[in-house]
Amino acid sequence: MGSEGRSIARKPRFLCLHGFRTSGEIMKIQLHKWPKSVIDRLDLVFLDAPFPCQGKSDVEGIFDPPYYEWFQFNKEFTEYTNFEKCLEYLEDRMIKLGPFDGLIGFSQGAILSGGLPGLQAKGIAFQKVPKIKFVIIIGGAKLKSAKLAENAYSSSLETLSLHFLGETDFLKPYGTQLIESYKNPVVVHHPKGHTVPRLDEKSLEKVTAFIDTLEHLVMEEDKNGEETTSKPTK
Repeated sequence: MGSEGRSIARKPRFLCLHGFRTSGEIMKIQLHKWPKSVIDRLDLVFLDAPFPCQGKSDVEGIFDPPYYEWFQFNKEFTEYTNFEKCLEYLEDRMIKLGPFDGLIGFSQGAILSGGLPGLQAKGIAFQKVPKIKFVIIIGGAKLKSAKLAENAYSSSLETLSLHFLGETDFLKPYGTQLIESYKNPVVVHHPKGHTVPRLDEKSLEKVTAFIDTLEHLVMEEDKNGEETTSKPTK
């Protein structure tokens, strides 16, 4: 299974959003636990969040600083600070570095990635960039701000989605709720906790099939785009 024997016009392009108080470089290391056969089929762009770490990072002593965060929140995770600034920053980066087909997020980056397709559909975010077509959510959850959640998950999301759920991840119940917001989610279960997991044989099969689908859709979209632009204007 895979892209062997097929001509791929271009790789699906993803903006990668790292976890809370980590960095784009750290997420690059985390994702490269995955086999080269997976990584090489995706065009990955790793971004640092806009705000320097405002407290101790859980990865201190494991990964080198600097560390960043996408936005801040209260103890209950129901009120956010700098969320709108975060969205503005992301849209600006997407304009300058894009276009992108989708988002890959881990932890806080996964919470963002999982909520953005709905916010974009409602006209609240990302109105200057192309539609987010695909999301890969690793250790994610729903946005808990009532106002944001009302818009982000008010209707079943048709965005193609791949979700990683860790058996001992403290976010697993909330990641399960997020999955229910998507129309046709692909779910990979793994035995670990809140981490980017390595892919066993079964997981690799699911991830490979998901990328097969993305490649096909990207190819079809590019082909249709070429046909549209090549048509003579009246």
